This record gives sequence, C-alpha cells and structure tokens, in this order.
Amino acid sequence: MSALAARLRAVSGWQTTLAVALFALGFLVTAQLRSEAPRVRYTTHERAPLVETALGLQAQQDQLKARILDLRGQIEDIERRSQGNETLVRQVNTDLERARTAAGLRPMEGTGVVLQLQDSTGQPQPGDNQGDYLVTALDLRTTVEQLWLAGAESIAVNGERIVSATAILDIGGTILVNSAYLAPPYQIAAIGPTDLYERLSERPEFRALVRDRAEAFGVQISFAELDDVQVAAYAGIVNLRYARPVPSATPAPSGSATPGATDDLTSPAGSSGHTLPPSP
Repeated sequence: MSALAARLRAVSGWQTTLAVALFALGFLVTAQLRSEAPRVRYTTHERAPLVETALGLQAQQDQLKARILDLRGQIEDIERRSQGNETLVRQVNTDLERARTAAGLRPMEGTGVVLQLQDSTGQPQPGDNQGDYLVTALDLRTTVEQLWLAGAESIAVNGERIVSATAILDIGGTILVNSAYLAPPYQIAAIGPTDLYERLSERPEFRALVRDRAEAFGVQISFAELDDVQVAAYAGIVNLRYARPVPSATPAPSGSATPGATDDLTSPAGSSGHTLPPSP
C-alpha cells in the first residue's frame, strides 16, 4: 500500500510539472502573438504613406530631370544661335572694315614708293609757255593713275588721301586735291608691292610723262623706294550729291527722252573736271 501511494505521488508530481511547463509555454506563445499583431498593424499602416510619398518624390524628380534636359536643350540652341549671330557680326564688321579701307577711311602703312614732282628750275625759252615748266594737275593725275595701274593699294598727295571722289585741279598757281590747296613740291606716297616702282617705270604712259615733262622742260621727278610708307586716312566729306530727273508735266512717248529731264549725274560736292580711278 505504501508502495502504491509512493508511485501515485511520483506520477502526480510528473504530471504536475508537465502541466506547469505546458501552461508556461502557452502563456509565452500567447504573449508573443499578442505583441506581434500591433507591430504588424503598425508597420502595415505606416508603410503605405511612405511608399506613396516616395512615389510622389520619384515622380517630381522625373519631372525635374525632364525640365533640366529641356532647359539644357534650350541653352544649347541659344548658344548655337548666339554663335551664329557672333559669326554674322564678325563677318559684317570684317566687311565694314574692308569697305572703310577701300574707301580710304583708314590710314595705311607698308612697303611702297614716294615720288616727288617739283617745278623746273630752268628758264623758259623764247616762245615757251611758262606753265610748261611748272608741275600741273595733269602731271599729278597721270602719275596717280599709273600708280593705280601698276598695283598701288593706297595713294596720298602731300598727305591728301586719293579716293574715288578725289579731284586734282589747277587752281591759279596751286593745285587743289580734295578740298586742300597744295603747293610744290608735290610728294606722291603709294603703298603696294615691293616692285611697285619697277612696274610703274615699265608703263609707257609714265615713261612718256618723264620724257615730255622732265627731259623737255626740266620738271624734277625723283623717287624713293621705302619699306615703311605711311598714307593718311581720307579726311574729307564722304556724302555724295547727285542730280535727279525733273518729272515732266506730260507723259513722254515710249522710247523717247523725257523733256526737261537730266540724265547725267553731277560730280561730288567740291569736285569737277577729271577724277581718278577708285582705289582697288
């Protein structure tokens, strides 16, 4: 009897221990499940707004990237157009500077030749014309024309730049060039190729000038070939005046001239007579 009681007590103690262990395990499992549920709910509830915010920011970033690319393209287009405008401006300035140089509005410097024409010191022979022993406007015009034809790029007479509107005229005992009255000796400075004088001396018209004026009447013609010839800029008026036809009161027949109308153009202001060819 005592053995059976001891066995029952042993069995009961083991079951009690097992029951307590199972109860404790169940309690821990239940507590763990209860603690996980709020965490899952919290994570689920907070994730959706974050994901939505992230997607919104990503969309804004994509828009900004597209805007940046668009602006970059506009900048490149403006730069290309600006480069084109700058090229056009440079070309216009280059053409304008070339036109000013051709018009004689810029001083020039370079290799060339300086010719000097001076009145004769000889005494006129009986029956000779006193004017034949003096340098005339025709002498200067001929020399300047032959210099152009020999390849001169710019010419000045006693510092007066020769341009397309220049006239060289005899005025009393002086010579008028542009609007300046010049007195002898007359120095003609010309810039051109290094063999400018050689070309000039080979021209028949210049050789005839030397023969007819220097040899026949003693007009002094000298020259110097220089590496540094300076030609001043034209300082006269560049605006030209020209004639306009006067309209007729009655229409003229087809193919006939209009009565009272003028067809020719007048010379530039302050010029008349022979004018010189334009500068190349």
